[in-house]
Amino acid sequence: MRYLSTRGQAAPRDFEAVLLAGLAEDGGLFLPETWPELSPAEWRALRGLPYAELAARLIHPFAGPALGFEDLSRMTAAAYAGFGHPAVAPLVQLDARCFALELFHGPTLAFKDMAMQLLGRLFDHVLARRGERITIVGATSGDTGSAAIEACRDRANLDVVILHPEGRTSEVQRRQMTTVLSPNVANLAVEGDFDTCQDLVKAMFNDAPFRAEMRLAAVNSINWARVAAQIPYYAYAAMALGAPDRPVAFSVPTGNFGNVLAAWAVRRMGLPVERLIIGANRNNILARWLDANDMSIRPVEPSLSPSMDIQVSSNFERLLFELLGRDGAATAAQMQRFRAEGRMPVPDAAWRAATGLFRGFTLDDPGTLAEIRHLWTSAGYLADPHTAIGTAAARAHAPADRAIPVVVAATAHPAKFPDAVEEATGRRPPSARAPRRPI
Repeated sequence: MRYLSTRGQAAPRDFEAVLLAGLAEDGGLFLPETWPELSPAEWRALRGLPYAELAARLIHPFAGPALGFEDLSRMTAAAYAGFGHPAVAPLVQLDARCFALELFHGPTLAFKDMAMQLLGRLFDHVLARRGERITIVGATSGDTGSAAIEACRDRANLDVVILHPEGRTSEVQRRQMTTVLSPNVANLAVEGDFDTCQDLVKAMFNDAPFRAEMRLAAVNSINWARVAAQIPYYAYAAMALGAPDRPVAFSVPTGNFGNVLAAWAVRRMGLPVERLIIGANRNNILARWLDANDMSIRPVEPSLSPSMDIQVSSNFERLLFELLGRDGAATAAQMQRFRAEGRMPVPDAAWRAATGLFRGFTLDDPGTLAEIRHLWTSAGYLADPHTAIGTAAARAHAPADRAIPVVVAATAHPAKFPDAVEEATGRRPPSARAPRRPI
């Protein structure tokens, strides 16, 4: 598998080089040169596999031949061995057609562990073979930072530096990031919001001499390996509900577009995904774009769902590249205009093509509390604020055909946001005990 940049000016490279590079030197993001596609028979043959084995089988088309299947299988087995549920990503039925895909059973109790636990091992494996050391730099709105630190701490060939917006994460998230004493970990509180942190990281990567001198690599979802590692859990859920012989829909609370992009990739690989629903809080640039082709930056406002307090959704560039017929020059022009003017007039044909599959939904803080309360009273299910936005979005935009199940990405354990859960339900979520850390 070879990879190309969304802006068309970077030389194609293999998975290993993309893993270490993160951002392309032309400022673009990497995508596969061609998408692997599986036949219905090939999908059926994957049904019932343990999660770690399924992950190896679905990621290998993106990683080979740079990474051998046996090495990848060993790493996926180790990555998910310590998760707190034997299914790794269990499905919980909430009503007749809605299911929560629980992605928070990893060591930091958030969906970022699903990719990050594998990514840390991928970095270590590649660097050990090359006899090199790198510094990983990442921006976080809360969960990416703690997951990256947990995945990369104490590893022999890595240093990790995480930037987070001061005062704009939950207290649990802050403590997860700032109480790790491993010598290869540094954490910086930045005055500003997540977009401020993300801009600082992108500026470092766009400074080619600095990036080379400091041996920088990325763990944000600008790194394609992050997205690739998220693809398996959508396939896992879809096949558990009958795919490829039954279509499914996914509802994903998202700010940076990486999580829902992985669901889109599953569809691109051949599974019947009927609809992709994006749940947003008041920082709803993606929902506004889907509703009215309004891709314009507004000030970031703090909310009860801080991991989505984002106005510049980096991974949207990957979808834009596909919508524009993989035209790198056109994508670069759109992104440059967006950064210069704060808005992006996506061509009407591309926008309409997206709205044929995607729906957007916005929920404010009072609505989020009401949804947490509804889930508790109707299903006895405690949900964090992000997951609640996903369930409300699913109810608002479920496909008309009631035979199509809707899977909601449950992105964080409610114990990570205890104050909001208690305010909504009167019940403080029990402190979650993080799963054991695998060797």
